[in-house]
Amino acid sequence: MFGEILDGSFQTIRRNAKAMLGASLLAQSLAAILAAVLAAVTATSARSIEAWAESASAADLTSLGLGFAVAIVLVSVLTLFIASVLQGAMVVPVARSVLNRPTGFRQMWGLVKPQVGALIRLAALLMAAALLAMLLPAAAAVALIAGMEGMGILLLIPLFLGFLALYIWLYIKLMVAPAAVVVEELGALDGLRRSWDLTRANWWRILGITLAVGVMVGIISQVVMIPVSLLPPLVANFVSPHGGSEQEIAVAVAIGMATAVLGALAGAVAYAFQTSVMALIYLDLRMRKDGLDISLLRMLESGADPDGIPGRREATGRPGWNPGSRNPGTATGTGAWPDGR
Repeated sequence: MFGEILDGSFQTIRRNAKAMLGASLLAQSLAAILAAVLAAVTATSARSIEAWAESASAADLTSLGLGFAVAIVLVSVLTLFIASVLQGAMVVPVARSVLNRPTGFRQMWGLVKPQVGALIRLAALLMAAALLAMLLPAAAAVALIAGMEGMGILLLIPLFLGFLALYIWLYIKLMVAPAAVVVEELGALDGLRRSWDLTRANWWRILGITLAVGVMVGIISQVVMIPVSLLPPLVANFVSPHGGSEQEIAVAVAIGMATAVLGALAGAVAYAFQTSVMALIYLDLRMRKDGLDISLLRMLESGADPDGIPGRREATGRPGWNPGSRNPGTATGTGAWPDGR
């Protein structure tokens, strides 16, 4: 149930704080460092930038804007790439928490190490798909505007909505691919196929959970960041009410760096929670389709494989399981377990 997934996510983070929050901080570190650097550069060079902008030509301003946009896109893609890899790694403590087995940061990476290459390839595929999803609507919009002028602008709205619906549909279908790659020891393409099969007949349910969690995280993040947004005027008024320009610059730099750090911490907690929810959705789908819950109960009773990843041997060890088939979660042949699946 939805409430059980939320409760399991909070318990996983609490019991494996070092692994979950440590990996989340790594995922948020690049964006946090960039935000801190931008805050420092903006605060220390504000006057010179304003002076340059007043005398700069339109071509110079356009080149600066394009360069800034390209830098943001590259950093965003790199951040998403790192996050995709870490998303697969963070499945390990979630899977082990199902059997009340704690996981340290080093142990998590030790268990993920054999699948790091597959995770990197999967992240590259997902990033290429994301870039394609951004470029195709942009190219279609330019073609419509150039070819149909006013009518093309009217067609942009349904075109945008159509691409957005397609993106959401594909995102949900491929959401549990990192978990499948790590837990079931699959390759990148097999992980995508496995995610596609697991989410079949569960798309709307997964979409509802994902949207609800996204709204919750967004609201909580905004509430947490409200005090941070109030820091600049408060600090400027109380710390340096009559200070000179150098003191104002120092205060602005300190506030910018503090805001970046606090934002990274809030983002790390949110990312850990969302990743934990994704991993629990994957395990739930495995239980519904593969009977994984029965195997986990047996592991809990016997204490088998205490240092491994629950669900790994159950996936690859079932008779008839074929990672190269279109449905690797479906066993074929005699002796398939359980109930012929």
